[in-house]
Amino acid sequence: MHMRRYSCAIIILFFFAIACKHKEKQTVVSKAPAKKTHAGKPQSQGTPKGAYETLKQTVGLSKKEVDNSELYTFVGKWYGVPYKYAGCGRSGVDCSCFSNILYEQVYNKKIPRTAGEIYSICRKKSLDDAREGDLLFFKISGNIISHVGIMLRKGYFVHSSTSRGVVISSMQEAYYKKYFYCAGEVRNS
Repeated sequence: MHMRRYSCAIIILFFFAIACKHKEKQTVVSKAPAKKTHAGKPQSQGTPKGAYETLKQTVGLSKKEVDNSELYTFVGKWYGVPYKYAGCGRSGVDCSCFSNILYEQVYNKKIPRTAGEIYSICRKKSLDDAREGDLLFFKISGNIISHVGIMLRKGYFVHSSTSRGVVISSMQEAYYKKYFYCAGEVRNS
C-alpha cells in the first residue's frame, strides 16, 4: 500500500517537473521585447509600444482594438516577460502559469496550475474549431501535454516560450504544427 502511494507521488512529481520544461525552436514573430521602465521591469500601465507593434503586424489589430480588449491589453502588458521554469510572476513565468494568470485576469476563471491539469478540464476541439481565448496544447516532451498557449486571431497564439519568454507565435510554423496536440475550451463549472 505504501509503495503504491510512493509510486504515485513519484509519477506526479515527474509530470510536474517536465511541464513546460522543453526546448523550443527559437523562432518568434517579433524579437522586440516589451518596453522597459528605468528600473528594467516591464511596464504595468498601458500597452508597451513593442507589444502593440507586434499585435498590429501579426494579428492586424489597431491601437484602439488592443486598448479595448482585455485579452490583447493583457498580452501587451506581459509581452516580453522572460521565461522561468515554475515561475509565476513578471520577473519570470512558465507557460502554464502565464495561461493561469491570463484566464483569471481576463476571463475571471481559475484553471489548474500545470499544462496537463489544464488539459484535463477542457472540452477538446480541433485547431480549425479553436476560437480566440481557447487553449492550445502541445506534446513537445514525449507523449504528455508539456506546453500550453492561448489562441489569438488569424492563427496566432500567445505563450511563454522557454527561449523567448512571452511571445506571439504562428500555428503555421513547422515546429508548432509538429507538436500541436489539440485545442481546448475550459468547461463551465
